[in-house]
Amino acid sequence: MPDRLIEENGRYALDCHNAIWATNQIHPAYQQAKVRLNDVDFVLETEDLLILMEYKNANIDGAALPEAFNPHDDKRVDVIWRKYFDSLHYLALKGKTKPKHYVYILEYPKGDATARKRLRIRIKKDLPFSLHTVLGIEPEVISEFSVLSIQEWNEHELYGKFPLIPVAT
Repeated sequence: MPDRLIEENGRYALDCHNAIWATNQIHPAYQQAKVRLNDVDFVLETEDLLILMEYKNANIDGAALPEAFNPHDDKRVDVIWRKYFDSLHYLALKGKTKPKHYVYILEYPKGDATARKRLRIRIKKDLPFSLHTVLGIEPEVISEFSVLSIQEWNEHELYGKFPLIPVAT
């Protein structure tokens, strides 16, 4: 298992030292299998749970039209909740059945805690929080969803054990 996973822009690394297991290989697996599924960027496994993370940073140098990035756009919102659902196939096939947290790390111009909270409320409505009850199964399909900045992730009691750190240039 790698000590760190690098996000797609190569600007930040996710420190995986404290993870039991971690991956950023869902996308390559889906591409190789020629399946048209969406996927989260990273998955971290702890003793008690799986943390699925989607990462989007429009605040980095060189971001293409960062002022045009709108995370509240209907199509973009739909992709975010679909990425969670579609990633469950990979985890099930890998035998990863622990409770799951889904975290959307979001950095963009004019993004603030209030905007992230509104987005969390909106996306959370489309995630399967009560599906396990309807089906009478455990564990929950999802137990928590958050939309956080990099700073909020790094300062979080649990997630901060896996800090996002700038990659040295």
